[in-house]
Amino acid sequence: MGLKTPFHELHVDAGARMVDFGGWDMPINYGSQIEEHNAVRQDAGMFDVSHMTIVDVQGKDAKPYLRKLLANDIAKLNKPGKALYSGMLNENGGVIDDLITYFINEEFYRVVVNASTREKDLEWMQKQAQNFEVSVDHNKNYAMLAVQGPNAIEKTQAALSEQQKQAIEGLGVFFAVDTEGFFIARTGYTGEDGFEIMIPLDKVSSFWEALIKAGVQPCGLGARDTLRLEAGMNLYGQDMDENISPLEANMGWTISWEPEDRDFIGRTALTQQKAEGVKNKLAGLVLEGKGVLRPHMKVICEDGSEGEITSGTMSPTLKKSIAFARVPKTCGETVMVEMRGKQVPAKVVKACFVRKGEPLV
Repeated sequence: MGLKTPFHELHVDAGARMVDFGGWDMPINYGSQIEEHNAVRQDAGMFDVSHMTIVDVQGKDAKPYLRKLLANDIAKLNKPGKALYSGMLNENGGVIDDLITYFINEEFYRVVVNASTREKDLEWMQKQAQNFEVSVDHNKNYAMLAVQGPNAIEKTQAALSEQQKQAIEGLGVFFAVDTEGFFIARTGYTGEDGFEIMIPLDKVSSFWEALIKAGVQPCGLGARDTLRLEAGMNLYGQDMDENISPLEANMGWTISWEPEDRDFIGRTALTQQKAEGVKNKLAGLVLEGKGVLRPHMKVICEDGSEGEITSGTMSPTLKKSIAFARVPKTCGETVMVEMRGKQVPAKVVKACFVRKGEPLV
């Protein structure tokens, strides 16, 4: 038996098929993964993301600590609730985890890290905190739901109190607000609009039922994976890890090189890699014919160089198989993928296939 989120019984009651995910019992689907995927693309769906880890960083050195810890610069954050996406790197420039940091005030930041990396993340963060006057605490006082889709904001409002509705009125993308014990952020992992909401533990059942009543469809990890891949969003442990730098994982935009005197962990290694030239890139693939692209399939470029698929699936929106592949920088516009002993052609595209329901390829 794995760890259980506060929504576990609600998933079981809703007929979810439960699977192990990073040591957690999580719903893979509630019947039809494709229907759940389409609900998010066309209407509104919700995902239990309570297995994610909330870390509160507080103290007079909170800001300099996070400026050292993260490749992106949290000095950019100066409005309460503003969020920032970043990699947390090791000394070699590899990605320990990717995460979101929320600015509460100059001495209080809230960080959300991945479920499968919880223990190593907390250990690393505590280790790096030793030279700073700061506390790094795992906050266990919330459950978390992501409500996503073109109608997600409207339908979420139907489940909120009047005060909460007023609090989120005009809330910008990558901003959060704390209201009546709920921490509501306009962020997501699907390529659609919506919220990621931290919910007080005593409000879990009532809020879930209110969202159901508002017409929000429960969705499992299966749909979450196809949605994030269509949207061009990395999955930690597949598309990047401690041996892959942000420069090879389409995360170069998350590195704040300025100011030059900010010595964040991994900077020296990244600077050298940048100067020498990055050897690989994370490309998008679209299969030309039948079949499904899967992780670890070999990719052969036109010049004979080779790469490997990191994530692959059948896209419910495009009705084609899509993938991310780490390939040499020299890779051209078409590749061959080894599939069941045969080589099949695939088109190389930018690693983002669908955004707000619209195909990009």
